[in-house]
Amino acid sequence: MRSKCLTPMLLLGLVLSSVAQAAPLKTRDVLEIWPNGIAPGSENSPAKLTVTERSKVAYWPDRALTGVTRPNLTAIVPDKPNGTAVIVAPGGSYTRMAIDKESAEMARWLNPYGVTVFLMQYRLPAEGHANGKDAPLQDAQRAIRYVRAHAKEWNLNPAKIGFLGASAGGHMVSSLDVQFAKKVYEPMDEADALSARPDFTILLYPVTSMENANTHMESRTNLIGKDPSPELIKAYSSDQNLTKDAPPTFVVLAEDDPAVPPSNGIGFCNGLNKIGGSCELHTFKEGGHGFGIRDARQLPVSNWPNLAADWMKKLGYIQ
Repeated sequence: MRSKCLTPMLLLGLVLSSVAQAAPLKTRDVLEIWPNGIAPGSENSPAKLTVTERSKVAYWPDRALTGVTRPNLTAIVPDKPNGTAVIVAPGGSYTRMAIDKESAEMARWLNPYGVTVFLMQYRLPAEGHANGKDAPLQDAQRAIRYVRAHAKEWNLNPAKIGFLGASAGGHMVSSLDVQFAKKVYEPMDEADALSARPDFTILLYPVTSMENANTHMESRTNLIGKDPSPELIKAYSSDQNLTKDAPPTFVVLAEDDPAVPPSNGIGFCNGLNKIGGSCELHTFKEGGHGFGIRDARQLPVSNWPNLAADWMKKLGYIQ
């Protein structure tokens, strides 16, 4: 039997053909964002993936996720994708991730608009990772680059990739807003040559400050320790690292938030606008903290998803 030699052009054709025929993205696909699965610096972490149910009501789940060493994205694909994608990062004080009210709920809201949603599991900084304080930003940068690298094979527009973060997840995303170009890990593959700048971001009652009088102390302690230096406080306060190159940002919060001072989101948004960025801010009198979508029911703050959708329509990400 005669062996066949593949010419460079034929080999290139086969490669392109395999890309064009890549399997479509499906709901419930779980995609590990780092090439080796385990994130760099987490090889020796003792963290074990754990899901804890905190709700006492059978039909009202409130699960907390901890122990992530293999950051990943779970795809939730709409019936009629429009090319826009949103990565969703739940909050939880950098101690846990609230994967129901601040994650899965967002997919139920965005899918009907044609938005492909990626529910993110990211590393918590105090779980034994090397350079844990940069682990969330590393994962956020890598998530954007990973989705952007695969956008065309998934029928997504690489210029329409957004990021939504709540509470401590909002800190991670607000940090990405202003430090998307900061080198926080060594490049690992071709995806890392791509921009980590989101095309738009949505922040729900975000932590943006590490300053004593303004921060959410549990989030700060988990991120940069109990007694951080002034230099660390400044470096990890996203509201002190603003840049006009930040993507368009939407911020929503409640004035009666007992956990994260409203001045976090207000100061971040006003600061972006002051230096020539673009930020739309919505504050509500009632809502507390962690309202997400479902816990906002029966309150005026429950209208925030409609306001965010109108904002996305103005920017051309949904119709």
